[in-house]
Amino acid sequence: MAVAVAVIGKECQCSNSSWLRMNSPLFVRTVNPSSELKFMYTIHASLDVVEEKVTVGKKSSGELRELYLGLLYPTEDYKVYGYVTNTRIKFIIIVESSYTTLRDNDIRQMFRKLHNAYSDVVCNPFYVPGDTICSKQFESIVKGILIQE
Repeated sequence: MAVAVAVIGKECQCSNSSWLRMNSPLFVRTVNPSSELKFMYTIHASLDVVEEKVTVGKKSSGELRELYLGLLYPTEDYKVYGYVTNTRIKFIIIVESSYTTLRDNDIRQMFRKLHNAYSDVVCNPFYVPGDTICSKQFESIVKGILIQE
């Protein structure tokens, strides 16, 4: 079962050129809101692994980069999976380790749903890229990911 989903923004230079916003969370949801702080720590710790995997992918040949990063790292209780879009938006899903029937294809399908929902949010003309995501449709898809598996 997925216990946390996060959408992390890309590194960007803002208009006043002195302020740099890096890896800011655009959306974070957990199954239990009281444990959100614990998962925020896990999410931010996983960003180092994401950056490492993305930079290693850049150094390899000029082929297309795989968006799905796979298992970033396991802990005793959870497994952390990552996905990076072509525009450097990062998706993190944390799954309970005890949920052994979950396969790699199931995780990929969760990321596909999340990426499609994110694309719908970004295509909204009223959404400003880099702002937090406040979409009821996006939240319902994330709730489906958190509950279904």
